[in-house]
Parts: sequence; structure tokens; C-alpha cells
Amino acid sequence: MIKAVFFKKDGRLSGFSLSGHAGYGTRGNDVCCAAVSSAAELVCNTVTDFFGCDAQAEAADNCVTLNMKSGCGEGYKLIESFYTHLGFIAEEFPHGIMISINEIPN
Repeated sequence: MIKAVFFKKDGRLSGFSLSGHAGYGTRGNDVCCAAVSSAAELVCNTVTDFFGCDAQAEAADNCVTLNMKSGCGEGYKLIESFYTHLGFIAEEFPHGIMISINEIPN
């Protein structure tokens, strides 16, 4: 199962961490994993490279993270949109994604 943890600070989603495998196919042939991975790459690249937000994106073995370091309205909106998008993917693959939100203290 893919574990998607979103970070919420000051009432806004400010980042996420994705890890795991959906298990709907073999590695490299899992449509659920491909959908999540592609969307996550788009969000990370857009926030850092196109919006120029002060954010840190990392991709390591089976884990992708994005953390906004300071305010960036467009970046916040895109992360919120990604949260909604993952919800739609989870409806299609109910045993493939677990989504949660962790409140980050000020």
C-alpha cells in the first residue's frame, strides 16, 4: 500500500511524503503506482522549478517528499490539489493508497 502523509501547518497543506507500493501489479507495471508517482513528480517540479517556491523536494528509494519552507500561495494550492487528486485515485484503487494528514505545530 502507498502511504501518503500530508503535512498541515497554519491551516494549510505544506508538503507530503509518499512511500510504499500499491500492489496492483508488478514493479514497473502497477498503474496505481504510476499514477501517483507521475502526479507527485509534476507537483514537486512545478513547485520548485516553475513556481520558484522555497521548498525542498527529495526522491529516494521508494519515497518522495516535498516540504514548503516558506509561504508560496501557488505551491499551497497545488499541494491541496494533489491531495484531492490522490483521493480520486484512492477511490479507483481502494486498497492501494492510505492518505493521512499530520498537523505540524507552529
